[in-house]
Amino acid sequence: MADTKHRVYITGSNAKMLSLDIQTTLGGRYIPVDVYPYNFKEFLTVNEISFDEASLLSTEGKAEVLRKFNDYFYFGGFPESAEFTGKRDYLTSVYQKIYLGDIATRHSVDNTFALRIMFKKLAESVKQPLSFTRIANIVSSTGAKVGTQTVINYIEYAKDAWLISSLQNIAGKLVDKETNPKYYFTDNGILTLFLLDGNTSLLENLVAINLLRKYGRSDAVFFYNKGIEVDFYIPDEATAIQVCYNLDNSDGTFDREVGALLKLSSVLECNKLMIIARDNEQALEVDNKTIEVIPAWKWLLNL
Repeated sequence: MADTKHRVYITGSNAKMLSLDIQTTLGGRYIPVDVYPYNFKEFLTVNEISFDEASLLSTEGKAEVLRKFNDYFYFGGFPESAEFTGKRDYLTSVYQKIYLGDIATRHSVDNTFALRIMFKKLAESVKQPLSFTRIANIVSSTGAKVGTQTVINYIEYAKDAWLISSLQNIAGKLVDKETNPKYYFTDNGILTLFLLDGNTSLLENLVAINLLRKYGRSDAVFFYNKGIEVDFYIPDEATAIQVCYNLDNSDGTFDREVGALLKLSSVLECNKLMIIARDNEQALEVDNKTIEVIPAWKWLLNL
């Protein structure tokens, strides 16, 4: 049909045919389009919440948007759960379907305990690079012995099933880039299932997934870790982003986040420096550079 110039759209359950299978079958004859859960604007639209300029200028309208952002922040944007009240039960069933159906059953994984421990560790480590060897050691320490190659396989299964995505260190050498990435969950709702007090992790995960949604999963978004740590760097737009839940300087957070951005701008081209916070908003002028501090909800509406 493609050879006769028909345009064909193929969608379906991951459990039946993963993206990798489609690539193998239709190599050279297709363009993939990644479909994520709702972004924040779609989430507001389906809940019939206005977010135009007039609505955001009104006290009541802005309060409604912020209330829904709190919902989106903790429970994500899966379409079927957007209007549910019992979201956690639904999210648990989605995770079980991915974990057991798309990953364990599909790939004949017998050691499901090790798989579950690995996902829990990935969730707890959302903000830090995590090597295959370290994951294998942590999982093995629970009594579920796994080797590094097994962990690599499990990670690839989870990526194919769209449970997680990874980002590489733009400052790392080839081996470090491939073996020591940061991992993020495709939806905050799934990540919430693993965390008791995970606000900082949820905020960074939310930013990561929306950057991947905008720029793509392959070599478009990185983090920087070489002497300094910067959460995200987008080479095509020379944009550096720090994520900070609360920009309070009582513990040196403000100085640390701003300092890292300034140092990065002396190493890499940075046309835009940004801090995405939970609520803070201001424009900073430091060392003749402008740093935009923007609350996450407003950043999502501007994407």
